[in-house]
Amino acid sequence: MTQATNSAPAGQALGSLDLAGAPLVLGGNVFGWTADDAASFAVLDAFADAGGRMVDTADGYSAWVPGNSGGESEATIGRWLARTGRRDDVLVATKVSTHPEYRGLAAPTVRAAAEASLKRLGTDRIDLYYAHFDDADTPIEETAAAFSALVDDGLVREIGVSNYAPERIDEWFAAVAAGGLHRPVALQPHYNLVERGFEGTLRPAAERHGLGVLPYYALASGFLAGGYRDGEAPDSPRAQGAARYLDDRGRRVLAALDDVAAAHDVPVATVALAWLREQPTVVAPVASARHTGQLGALLRSMSLELTPDELARLDGASS
Repeated sequence: MTQATNSAPAGQALGSLDLAGAPLVLGGNVFGWTADDAASFAVLDAFADAGGRMVDTADGYSAWVPGNSGGESEATIGRWLARTGRRDDVLVATKVSTHPEYRGLAAPTVRAAAEASLKRLGTDRIDLYYAHFDDADTPIEETAAAFSALVDDGLVREIGVSNYAPERIDEWFAAVAAGGLHRPVALQPHYNLVERGFEGTLRPAAERHGLGVLPYYALASGFLAGGYRDGEAPDSPRAQGAARYLDDRGRRVLAALDDVAAAHDVPVATVALAWLREQPTVVAPVASARHTGQLGALLRSMSLELTPDELARLDGASS
């Protein structure tokens, strides 16, 4: 019989998972896509060597790439773990619902997808397992029970939800209370300096349920790394997504980032991540690096402390 459990206030903990000393999650979406094994292994080595703790992936990464079938990122991480023997040095987060063979969140799908992820990762447990996207065709009670059963069986340590509406999060927790199930401890939403919709109704849901928040697209597809400016367009698969932020508001944000970055002698990406880390309910931003040259700016964000005036300036520029 499972039991619903309490957790620390959102922004402080992820159940049994501790990121207090390493408030940055390394995104694995690029592994097996724009980063081959050699580049991926180098990034993972450097991240772990610097004290990074959590690596985030999904079973669907990167099925959108011609020739890929899904699970490439997990398999890359699994090969790195096997090569280095560093399983106990990192926390592995992955997700279910988008792999071409395991779509949705029906109970048999959740179980089969978790087992497939474990095989690709070459590990006996997933530290944080997310419902990647809501599945309106499956009763939420069924999904919540399926995730809880994985915790009972020792295959998953903690549960998370991603891309869920506030009312559906409430429904999940109602199912937890009704069934005495293991509760989610994490929420992964789209949130950054130029995408602040999370603050409206999702942040109150995180506060209501004690969810630690780990925002994805923390650098707005690279826009908040400062590489997308008037007359500049880096050669990147994400260039079109980043370029759409280059409007008057985006220019104000970049100007504020430039000034704060200059004051601390750090890259603008470092400042953008440090701002996000300081927002209510946020435990750690999720950011990816295709090569080690991009990683330094991300790692420096873990220790950068912005002043109240700097936080307010960035907040005002992006409002």
